[in-house]
Amino acid sequence: MTTAAISTSLVSALAAAGIPDVLTDAAHRSAYSSDASLYRVVPQAIVRPRHDDDVAATLRVCRELGIPITARGAGTSVAGNAIGPGVILDFSRHMNQVLEVDPATRTARVQAGTVQSVLQAAAKPHGLRFGPDPSTHTRCTIGGMIGNNSCGSRTLGYGRTSDNVAGLTAFTIDGEQLVTNPLTGAEKIVDELRSVIGANLATGRTEFATFGRQVSGYAVEHLLPENGFNLTEFLVGSEGTLAVITEATVKLVADPTYRTLVVLGYPDFGTAGDVIPAILEFTPTACEGLDHRICDVVRSRRGPDAVPPLPGGTAWLMIEIAGEDPDEVRDRVERLIAAGQALDSLVVEDPAKAAPLWKIREDGAGLAGRAPSGLPAHAGWEDAAVPPARIGAYLRDFDKLTERHGLSAMPYGHLGDGCVHVRLDFPLDKPGGPGKFRAFLEDAADLVVSYGGSLSGEHGDGRARSELLSRMYSPDAMNLFRQIKHTFDPSNLLNPGNLVDPDPVDANIRVSQARKVTVPLALAYHHDGGDFNQAVHRCTGVGKCRVDTTVLGGVMCPSFLATKDEKDSTRGRARVLQEMLDGDLAPDWRSDAVHDALDLCLSCKGCASDCPTGIDMAAYKSEVLHQSYQGRTRPRSHYSLGWLPRWSRLASKMPRFANLMTSLPGIRGLALFAAGVDSRRSIPTFAERTFRSSFTPIRTGKPVILFVDSFTDHFAPEIAQAAVELLTDAGYAPQVTSRKACCGLTWISTGQLDAARRILGATVHELHQAVKKGIPIVGLEPSCTGVLRSDAVELVDNEAAREVAAATKTVAELLAATPDWTPPSLEGVRVIAQPHCHHHAVMGWEADAKLLKNAGATVKRLGGCCGLAGNFGVERGHYEVSVKVAEQQLLPALDKAEDGDVFLADGFSCRTQADDLADVTGVHLVQLLATALKK
Repeated sequence: MTTAAISTSLVSALAAAGIPDVLTDAAHRSAYSSDASLYRVVPQAIVRPRHDDDVAATLRVCRELGIPITARGAGTSVAGNAIGPGVILDFSRHMNQVLEVDPATRTARVQAGTVQSVLQAAAKPHGLRFGPDPSTHTRCTIGGMIGNNSCGSRTLGYGRTSDNVAGLTAFTIDGEQLVTNPLTGAEKIVDELRSVIGANLATGRTEFATFGRQVSGYAVEHLLPENGFNLTEFLVGSEGTLAVITEATVKLVADPTYRTLVVLGYPDFGTAGDVIPAILEFTPTACEGLDHRICDVVRSRRGPDAVPPLPGGTAWLMIEIAGEDPDEVRDRVERLIAAGQALDSLVVEDPAKAAPLWKIREDGAGLAGRAPSGLPAHAGWEDAAVPPARIGAYLRDFDKLTERHGLSAMPYGHLGDGCVHVRLDFPLDKPGGPGKFRAFLEDAADLVVSYGGSLSGEHGDGRARSELLSRMYSPDAMNLFRQIKHTFDPSNLLNPGNLVDPDPVDANIRVSQARKVTVPLALAYHHDGGDFNQAVHRCTGVGKCRVDTTVLGGVMCPSFLATKDEKDSTRGRARVLQEMLDGDLAPDWRSDAVHDALDLCLSCKGCASDCPTGIDMAAYKSEVLHQSYQGRTRPRSHYSLGWLPRWSRLASKMPRFANLMTSLPGIRGLALFAAGVDSRRSIPTFAERTFRSSFTPIRTGKPVILFVDSFTDHFAPEIAQAAVELLTDAGYAPQVTSRKACCGLTWISTGQLDAARRILGATVHELHQAVKKGIPIVGLEPSCTGVLRSDAVELVDNEAAREVAAATKTVAELLAATPDWTPPSLEGVRVIAQPHCHHHAVMGWEADAKLLKNAGATVKRLGGCCGLAGNFGVERGHYEVSVKVAEQQLLPALDKAEDGDVFLADGFSCRTQADDLADVTGVHLVQLLATALKK
């Protein structure tokens, strides 16, 4: 039977079984073809179960048809253990609830798809928390943590996931429900397992649990008679190869009252590792290693102030000392510093000040996606561990190994546990690349085994390391693994390719399968050497785009938060674009899967700043639209909304007539339909007079070019007038560009990049004449300012564009650099601020926040996106998602606003969305300040 026929039978059988949420389209299959690993394995279907019955029914269908099945949480696994060739069971969509928190027993009962931070939030009111805290805690699921036996930064204090699980509910491949505490169900499997262990006691007692981070293979030690045949802890770390876990009872702990972060600086990473035994004497709850190579990447991408001040050295240990007695904690800290043999030290008692340092460590997997060489860095040898007493020597030997293989790396990780994370610049896209990858992994495995270590310290073996287990374990242990697997899953249907009978480590590597892009690209992709392939493969799958921005802040990814659909996440879109280059489900730019995945991308650019790997999906979407429609008929909205500045200039000749025609019911509906605009949207009113038509240049003061965009000029000229008043008061003499100067934003967002380049190129040329004279440019509309700061460099791609980008400022940035300027008083003013997404992503909103604070305003800053996002929210087919995005933060904040609160929104889209959906009028920063000047 062919694969296609199996898929048809599978879909029919799942439908007959009454399973409602089944996905088989090319976009979803592409999105689920990888996790946070290097590997690409395309599934036949994705099932998002709503309850246990759906799980049992899916298992029955797969068992009868011989279809493999892989359980998946948030897909943040770096070893390829959350992908499979059959059915993917995605528990994160529906089975994601905290069912119960019992403070008396300090336990919680959760479904497998529950996000770790959601559990933390539920336990917090009781003064409790779940101990293990991986760096992906804002999106990883408890089921995924159980599958990999995840650990995190505070394993020294709280142990591994296996130490924190009290009981499991699971289904075997036979469809039987197995409860592990008290042990009930699946009696035949349990009896056979006891016999297998009884026949292999010597192996079980000598090869397992040799140190705390030995995670590779099955955790046989828990099944030994002296350990009480603990099936709960044994199943933790089995990577979904033995049973499908649907529910867990987990243990909760109480955080110590006092926490102090101690940062110790060392000359190199190996030296930092040497002192670990001395550090452990002081019972830290965490001991993390940070190397200057990651800090250098952060500074290069996010500016010199992105890394908080660190003590002297090029490598650091971040040590947390915690306890109930503050004096005892301080005493331990002092003795720790004395024993730490560091070059320098820093003590941070304030959790708020410690948070930015911990964040660099948390974002390590994404930040390390670019090696010191500048080339893409990949997972594969990601979390090996050795006994902590030997970590310093291992790190030095590991550096020698990478040098011998011609690789560069940025190591970091849980040095207190002997666990090291690293991404390496494997030449996977070069001839022979996969072979070089294999050669390194084999040597690296031998090195870690020589230190008595484990191939995996917390992420599981998966496709990246399972084939290498025979280098770590004896033939007897490997045979024991096979017997255990056969006991649970004789037909090898549960997550095949992992642990037992594994796929080769160099099989199905997605990067090595990528086809070269041969068509001329419209954008420069400077950060990726001009390579679109590298750009889209920049996504390592860490999944930060799945995080609720109301919890974490930031913008990314508004459409995923609205739909909760992996296809609509930044990662999901990147995977579909990768499939366009790597596979056959989406073979070209015009593929339905590609356009389906990109359709709900708001082009908010939130990923460009919030994604640790620096994905810029807005740019990729523009490129796809450009390549897809070049020389072809476009959607109606591309001609209406995409050419909006052109139509606005035409309307400005007869604004009253234009407003009348767009307000008459019959004509209005016809116009909206013809424009491809949703009928529920309003049409903005054209100004009676544009700003340009009435502007008189200011002659006294320091010259500044006021970039008056089409939105401001034609719809809100009062904003430009307020800007003139404010800048004049600050000692500037505002000037404006010619009437035709436009940034081309609407052409960019609709992928009309040839026209955008011509329009923007002419504007850059004009602005450059002023820049050469040392005159700064100040923008009013954040999205247009962002084009001058960022898109111009990628699209126009010349020195003039780079110099214009460097000279372009926001109003707040310009005023912050103005000597002796003091903002007017905003004392008593309560501000609800909605930073525009492009403002957040490209320029940053920090200058605005500081200005408002210095003026005395009380500011509530909203995160997330307003949901309109230029043309997105008004296009037909996007209205519902646009509203859902607004409902995340904007609309609730406006609904709770008190009389007198000021809604501050510099973005035309943000003000329009608030006006449309909440009947709230927003003001621009310059209006707020100019009004205050007159008081």
